[in-house]
Amino acid sequence: MADSLDSSIDFKDEAELRKQVFKILDFYYPACIDHEKGGYINGFLDDGSINDTVTKHLVATNRYIYIFSIGAILDGPEWCLESARHGIRFLKEHHLDQDNNGYFFELKGTDVENDSKMAYGHAFTLLASAIAYEAGVEEAKDVLDNVYGVLETHFWDPEHGFYKDEWNAAWTSLSSYRGQNPNMHMCEAMLTAYEATGEEKYLDKAYTLAEGVTGKLAERSGGMVWENYTPEWQPDWEFNKNNTKDEFRPFGFVPGHQFEWSKLLMWLDRHQSEPWMLERSEALFHKGWDLGLDQEYGGIFFALSPERKVIDDDKNYWVMAEAISAASLLAAKTDNAFYWDAYDQLFQYSSEHLMDHAHGGWYKLLNRENQPYSDVKTSPPKTDYHPVAAYYQSILAFD
Repeated sequence: MADSLDSSIDFKDEAELRKQVFKILDFYYPACIDHEKGGYINGFLDDGSINDTVTKHLVATNRYIYIFSIGAILDGPEWCLESARHGIRFLKEHHLDQDNNGYFFELKGTDVENDSKMAYGHAFTLLASAIAYEAGVEEAKDVLDNVYGVLETHFWDPEHGFYKDEWNAAWTSLSSYRGQNPNMHMCEAMLTAYEATGEEKYLDKAYTLAEGVTGKLAERSGGMVWENYTPEWQPDWEFNKNNTKDEFRPFGFVPGHQFEWSKLLMWLDRHQSEPWMLERSEALFHKGWDLGLDQEYGGIFFALSPERKVIDDDKNYWVMAEAISAASLLAAKTDNAFYWDAYDQLFQYSSEHLMDHAHGGWYKLLNRENQPYSDVKTSPPKTDYHPVAAYYQSILAFD
């Protein structure tokens, strides 16, 4: 990585961070608003050309709602709030299963393509409805209340203290798969819902998830968070073996998710500070950093084997964004020069290799030598939610 941050961009400056949020929003808006079918356009090339007009992914719908809501919270133009409202409407009219409740995972236009009920998708529905409500979309509260009820009724596993993963549409068949990834995003969504509503039930659930995953589950895999689990929440070392490219259930220890939990622990600490939160946050950050940092080409490797050897050396945009978030929250909490330096290094790398300064948005995936694999900037469910969230968390941390 470069020795010093590009002096022309100060990523610790709130005005600069806000500017970067709107560079992303300006890349997507207004082209992403689907006036014909409703919801959003999910597929874009680097220059802003559209390459997919039909896919409507639950996670992407929610991530668009999230980024436009952040734009509204940051006092952006009126179209930010209207664009978030547009997505809430599509959730209610098309993703919602009117017969069985819950939210369909994927549509083609307005036709259901994948009717699975996924915890991951429902976590993002909670996140999106909460942040939209905070931004001023009153009708998002109905979605928030509904999806929380669905989660408690169908997904919550009181015996183990985590969320189960996947049901069929009618809630009659439950997958045996269990994963940390939906529980991680559920923790994020619960924190967001607590900040939006002040209701303690959300904070309590975030606490339970953070304590359970970074404690109980991390202990079962030697101090880092493994991705995939059996129904009894033991690490499943065989599931998806060597398939690190699964969008939702990758094989391996993922350094990016160690950073993401590090961030969530410091976010939880803002509201209910206990010593173990900082201790675990720092431990996970250092594991992600020490094992994941590419000393030669910069950036963070994507995945490690059970033995913690690099098995996927690609550079994924969201990994850098989550590392930035964690570094900013830890720097603000501890004022330790290590985290300030890490924050600078991560942003320097991202500015050089991942941010498209010409068109806006972040490139999705680079190889180890930081070359892009294709000219597709966004395929479902990207939407650049991770960088927008990183900018927003950094603004809050430095405030």
